[in-house]
Amino acid sequence: MLGVDPGTAVLGYGVVTTCMATATRITLVECGVIRTRADQSLAVRLAVIFDGITELLERHRPDAIAVEGLFHGRNARSALVLGHARGVVLLAATRAGLAVAEISPAEVKRAVTGTGAATKPQVGAMVMRLLRLAAAPTPADAADGVAIALTHVLRLQPRARMAAVGRR
Repeated sequence: MLGVDPGTAVLGYGVVTTCMATATRITLVECGVIRTRADQSLAVRLAVIFDGITELLERHRPDAIAVEGLFHGRNARSALVLGHARGVVLLAATRAGLAVAEISPAEVKRAVTGTGAATKPQVGAMVMRLLRLAAAPTPADAADGVAIALTHVLRLQPRARMAAVGRR
């Protein structure tokens, strides 16, 4: 599972694995960020993001991708630019033949921390705790990418448990 926290300056990602047949332990495979430069045009930044996501998809071959959905902020321009980054990620996922899950920021925070109003440090701390890591992933955008992947896996676990019970 690849989780993506889209952004045009810094895009966070996290790759996790789990045994979906038994819905057991989730393991962090890799997390990090794709950075673009402020002096680059939007078109070039989007190409950097597309290439970075495509490389991650080729390297890890995830079975699905979860992307943080748009939040309704006050700044329409920021939302529009963020939408471009999300679109590039969705395009890369579709080209790779992957199912895409879109998850709201509040749902990610609620699934990982128990509250939809959690701060970035709280999300990072809970990612660390849930995955039994020595430290929270850094930067915060990487922790957010992992939290998005975790949220999608947690969404799927009840279905995996029911499927396992049905096979017995």
